[in-house]
Amino acid sequence: MQTTSFAHVTSRARRASDSQGVRALARSGLTARGVIYILIGWVALLVALGQSTREADQQGALQLLASKPYGLVSLWLLAIGFAAYALWRLSEAAFGVTGEGNGAGPRLKSLGRGVVYAGFVYLTVKVITGTQGSQSSQQQDVTAQAMQHPAGRWLVGIVGVIVVIIGLVLLMQGIRHKFMKDLRTSRMSARTRRIVKWLGTIGTSARGVIFALAGLLVIEAAVTHNAAKSGGIDKALLTLRDQPFGVVLLALAALGLVTFGVYGLCEARWRKV
Repeated sequence: MQTTSFAHVTSRARRASDSQGVRALARSGLTARGVIYILIGWVALLVALGQSTREADQQGALQLLASKPYGLVSLWLLAIGFAAYALWRLSEAAFGVTGEGNGAGPRLKSLGRGVVYAGFVYLTVKVITGTQGSQSSQQQDVTAQAMQHPAGRWLVGIVGVIVVIIGLVLLMQGIRHKFMKDLRTSRMSARTRRIVKWLGTIGTSARGVIFALAGLLVIEAAVTHNAAKSGGIDKALLTLRDQPFGVVLLALAALGLVTFGVYGLCEARWRKV
């Protein structure tokens, strides 16, 4: 009896995960993701042009939004969008990923994404309440604490390698246009399909390069035992700025992130969910 009841509950949960409500969560979440990448890219572009001293990461983008007259409402809408994205990804982790079946790999990736975007909800609320610190500094503090343990440097190095691999996978997905299989291309015109393909190629590739660079910085922090060398998107972008022709490189990376954000809005419209 209990087995039958559990199976019934599971069946109803699976049907709920394929409902219009969950599709609305997915599209709202993808829209929020697109917006935050456009904002990160915009902050990075302002930094490249010497017009801003904000950190070019999620927190810096949220702080930029908070400084606007419409900022509070926009931040709450983003928080709701991030929560929607997290719930959608967690439902995929529980019941399977559309187009990927019930394999453990895709479900684990969805679980990771859900946890990350739950963190973005927390970060957004902190910006709204004015209790946030520096995101880059917090990442460096976590790295420093980890390296105090006997195996800490190895752990930090392994995390860096994982981030580099994620970045290279994203780069290959962009170059090989693998993101197109997740879109309802039959509902696009030929011209729209070409535009979305280029947006996805440029944006996903740029995101992959920045992720890989961030991972390399984490590895460098582990090798040199210097947590200050680690960081996220902001640190990776500042590293680009410090290279020869750095302003140009940073501007190109910023435009790549904006492009990914615009692609993200297209994905919100045409994603298979």
